[in-house]
Amino acid sequence: MTRSQVKSSLSGKVVALAESRQLDILADLYVRRGAVVRRIPLISIHDHPDQQKVTRWLTGLIADPPEYLIFLTGEGLRRLCTCAARANLQAQLESALQRTCKISRGPKPVRALKEIGLKEDIRAEMPTTDGVIASLGKLDLDGKRVGVQLYGEDPNLKLMEYLRSRNVAEILPVSPYVYGDDSDTSAVVELCRAMAANQIDLVVFTSKPQVRRLFEVSRENNLEAELKKGFSLTPVAAVGPVVADQLREIGVEAQAIPESAYFMKPLVRASEKLFSS
Repeated sequence: MTRSQVKSSLSGKVVALAESRQLDILADLYVRRGAVVRRIPLISIHDHPDQQKVTRWLTGLIADPPEYLIFLTGEGLRRLCTCAARANLQAQLESALQRTCKISRGPKPVRALKEIGLKEDIRAEMPTTDGVIASLGKLDLDGKRVGVQLYGEDPNLKLMEYLRSRNVAEILPVSPYVYGDDSDTSAVVELCRAMAANQIDLVVFTSKPQVRRLFEVSRENNLEAELKKGFSLTPVAAVGPVVADQLREIGVEAQAIPESAYFMKPLVRASEKLFSS
């Protein structure tokens, strides 16, 4: 064990990590615990192709901030800031954000706000759409305007329907980024086969698109049987309940989920707990 490593039940375990924005940090956390990390390029994230549309949304926000603004992801806020910077609107955006009630779905938008010197006004009771809705239930939304930063291009129909049921005056959604399907198919195919051969000790998911993409690739390459067998042999870790629910919808139960804080270090601790029991 090197000086940078820590004693852990993950030592020697082969851990498959789907690509994510903070993959290097997450991979390092597992490596420091002696795990052998396999990086699987399941997805990529890109700015929304219609940047003029995003800029128009930002311009409207700056001119007349809504009473409430919901951030579903930290990635979304960062992409909005990047778009604002390209249009020389960064200072105006930060000023506008100070004049609206900022609702964060979970810790990732909180951290993104902190990066620009701001704080959330309300944090959802749980980092899920249901958690956001529960927090909105305590607010007077009648006749108010509500901005929503969406998760990729997912329209989040459940949240939209709820807002309409609360008689809001206007819903202002924005999709600052999209998920690409340009995964390295050969690496994903190898993962399916390695899981079926019981060569992976843990597979870790940090977003819903990662889960969907893995199953898409398995179908496209006639590996559905191998993947099903692989999940029967390979424990799964999910960063939080949103990802765990996505897995459950396709018949996979996550064995390692953080208990309350849904980000990287708690995810690694939950993984350690799985192998220490």
